[in-house]
Amino acid sequence: MYGASSSRQRPAIAYSRIPTGGTTAGGTALQHYCKIIAIVISITILYTAFLYRSGGARSYLGMSSGPASRRMQVTTFNVAAINNNPFEYWLSMPENPAYEDLMGKVEDFLENPGDKDVAVNKVFTQEMFDKLDARLTGVGWKSVKTYWDEDFSKRTIVEGFLKDKSLGSKRLASMPDRVTNTIFTASGSPVFRPTVINMYEKDLNNQDMWWKAWEKFMFDDKLKMKDKDGKVSEQAPWEMLQPIKKAKYPAISEEEEADSLPLQTLCGAIFDGILVSMMNTVTKPDVWQPLKRTIVENLNKKKIPHTLEILEKQYIDASIMTLQEVSSALIDEARKGKLGRNFHIISPKNLDVVRDQNSVILLCKKAFPKGMTEEVSDVVESMFPQGVKVPVANGDILAITAKNARGDDFVVASFHGDTNGLATIPVLDAIVAAMKNSDKIPDSARLIFGLDANTYEKGVEGKTQDVMLWGAHYMEHGLTSCWGDLPDKTNYTTYNARTYLQPQLNKACKRTEKR
Repeated sequence: MYGASSSRQRPAIAYSRIPTGGTTAGGTALQHYCKIIAIVISITILYTAFLYRSGGARSYLGMSSGPASRRMQVTTFNVAAINNNPFEYWLSMPENPAYEDLMGKVEDFLENPGDKDVAVNKVFTQEMFDKLDARLTGVGWKSVKTYWDEDFSKRTIVEGFLKDKSLGSKRLASMPDRVTNTIFTASGSPVFRPTVINMYEKDLNNQDMWWKAWEKFMFDDKLKMKDKDGKVSEQAPWEMLQPIKKAKYPAISEEEEADSLPLQTLCGAIFDGILVSMMNTVTKPDVWQPLKRTIVENLNKKKIPHTLEILEKQYIDASIMTLQEVSSALIDEARKGKLGRNFHIISPKNLDVVRDQNSVILLCKKAFPKGMTEEVSDVVESMFPQGVKVPVANGDILAITAKNARGDDFVVASFHGDTNGLATIPVLDAIVAAMKNSDKIPDSARLIFGLDANTYEKGVEGKTQDVMLWGAHYMEHGLTSCWGDLPDKTNYTTYNARTYLQPQLNKACKRTEKR
């Protein structure tokens, strides 16, 4: 949390090992689904606060006693800006047994599809592909006909597509969903891609109805979008898609990386088409669609107000908040309300308005009356080793300098790690290097670092970051954490069980494995 040490080699580091909405298997037993978002988001910060009060970095750095004015309370958590899928996580809805029945049927369909595991081209037809490919080449992208003819059209919808782990690792279905699932326009109003897994409200009663709506949305609907400088322009959703970089997702081939824009569009269309077909196969549209609307109304539409309510009621006394995966809509609403009156709300200069998930820092106006001194995110990124591709994107890193009311200098950083945690150590190393070498950072500055490290109980070298190796690494820099010097590798920060109705089936949890 906060270190009152005199040496810059003894700062503290605060982190949440797995973010809210992270990769942990398990379950969330909630008695009232409309309150799930408040409870889920608060898990990490409540436990962090407990550790803070009982020891952690505070006791490690000799802060268990002394003037209260020398203490600083820090809150850090990932608010999962991109999660607008009402079906993504298992809910407890005892008052509505249709939910368990539906989710059970979806799981059974995907685990034991039998003769329902038809070819992709039976669900996303050749006619649909031809129209899509014409759209792709019409906007100047490469045709994906070869990928379709030689690969995707011949796959089966479950074993060949939805359960293909390589598609998940390459993000060919999840990346376009992340960017276009829910798009906040310049007015602040959201628009939704026609799919099962967001707040799209119109009927998806059959494949033709879905495809016509999907094609129009992706290529014809011009949305007024505001860039990071506040300039408004019109964009169609296809223009918002981002290339998938091999540096961040090493499973993707160089050829697929070069073709990643049209290829992810194809995979996204196939994915959405399969979901619509599956839902209308396991149940009737007049069963699953009203159920979805009920969840949306009570859970998703109130996500930003719930998040702000948690911060305003439980953490308003914090000196510093470091948040990750924050949407531009949440930033705007925070600045208008109680948080804006009490905190300097700082977002990155390279705010990502397309992925719309950014790291943010809140500095208490009493503790830091002058707010941020300077943003040094670019200095941090310049410290990455030459020739090494660190898997970070715009908005993932926010690093600033600030001086508190006592005149103490700080570097405060907020970081959203990649799913595999492979950027966590390089980013920490870059921050430490920047503190040692940059003239923009005072020699006396101490580090407060809040992040979703995405480390694992059992890491795999080169694939997933081991949490104990991460702990050993930050200790080499003279750092400690809110969890103490070395974390307990069995201390999971969240238990968010994903269902089978989301783009990364490798993270799905069976209903019998929920805890």
